[in-house]
Amino acid sequence: MFACTNCGYKTLKWLGKCPQCGFWESFIEEDAKPRKAAKTKDVTLVNIKELAQTTEKRLPTGINEFDRVLGGGLVKGEVVLIGGEPGVGKSTLLLETAAKLAQENKVLYVSAEESINQINLRAKRLGICPDNLFIVTEDNIEDILPLFDKDFSVVIIDSIQVVRLNYLSGSAGSLVQVRETTGVLTEKAKKTGVCLIIVGHVTKEGVISGPKVMEHIVDCVVYFEGEKNSNFRILRAMKNRFGSVGEIGVFEMTQKGLEQVENPSSIFISQDNQIMPGRSTACILEGMRPMLVEIQALVTKGNFGMIRRKTSGFDFNRFSLLVAMLEKRLGLHLATQDVFVNITGGIRIDDPTADLALVAAVASSAQDFVVPADSIFIGEVGLSGELRIAYNITQRLMEAKRLGFKQAFIPEINHKKLNPKDFFGLNILGFNNAKEVIEKIKMKT
Repeated sequence: MFACTNCGYKTLKWLGKCPQCGFWESFIEEDAKPRKAAKTKDVTLVNIKELAQTTEKRLPTGINEFDRVLGGGLVKGEVVLIGGEPGVGKSTLLLETAAKLAQENKVLYVSAEESINQINLRAKRLGICPDNLFIVTEDNIEDILPLFDKDFSVVIIDSIQVVRLNYLSGSAGSLVQVRETTGVLTEKAKKTGVCLIIVGHVTKEGVISGPKVMEHIVDCVVYFEGEKNSNFRILRAMKNRFGSVGEIGVFEMTQKGLEQVENPSSIFISQDNQIMPGRSTACILEGMRPMLVEIQALVTKGNFGMIRRKTSGFDFNRFSLLVAMLEKRLGLHLATQDVFVNITGGIRIDDPTADLALVAAVASSAQDFVVPADSIFIGEVGLSGELRIAYNITQRLMEAKRLGFKQAFIPEINHKKLNPKDFFGLNILGFNNAKEVIEKIKMKT
């Protein structure tokens, strides 16, 4: 039997190209030996009313940003998969987490990639030395499994691509090894009630190395992201059976390790107080967390008849639609202009309510007028220029008010449902389309 290392598709013969995912030369032969049938046993029935009376106990990691992403902390028997590019700081984050947990719990850190001396050097740099944190350097799963029975509350495996089962064919990191080791570790964690955290490497395509079935086995999938030229790291939940999906935690990489950023809006908004065209502020939601980000735009004359369109941190296809709308509905002459857009802080945003802020920034740069620095823009913009409803508008406006903004430009459909008394000090203005917003800004300047 041959299986694709990317998507897990199986076939009886080797194929050059996977018919399911389209990858080339991704098939490897796996051992198809039949397993022995397990003995049957009595199945225990549980009434759902009994389950409703039980309360879910969380194990806080001691790091607030990590707990936010997990939904309040670890759950007994939960399996968490943390993926990220090499060098982004996964091992640093988990060693700090293990040290915090070890203050009140017994923690095992299994390192299959680094030696004891390497871990010791990192621990000294981070300034951690807890009593209940135990380190073992082992890559054989058969030797690791008995350690689950030694009263450990949390076990960390770093990383799943390096550990292996000796009775399976294939080297560590292969399709069979990754799938089976994840399954065996998950089964052991569920039986013993130990919280298990697994590290997984990310491929150049941006997915965790190994088949997608690996993500289906675990309870929570978290990605640790960061730009190469930025000290900021974002922990993002992609799957969570015990919490909401899309929550993020923000960290800053320092000489002493990862520091939590309790107020992410402060790093994504410029503090230079310079008044110039081409700048606006949007309020986006990451999970249930409102964050303010600054959008910068630069519109300049194209050279030699060749125009350029570039974005950093904003979806290029959506940006192209908004530029076309600005030309058609607002009358901006951008056909001969270079248009560049940048989201400050190195963050990438997918919230459509940032459309209005981008429109304001591009129009400001193109027509050389200044957008008031104390203004916030919230609203999705359609191709006809209309402003669509923005969800969770109350949370966004409360965050803008907390950070000292004086006026907010929002869709009229949201404005009708708000009580101005709830946002004392914040002047909320409602509009039906983007053209009205731009005209209002010009009147104020």
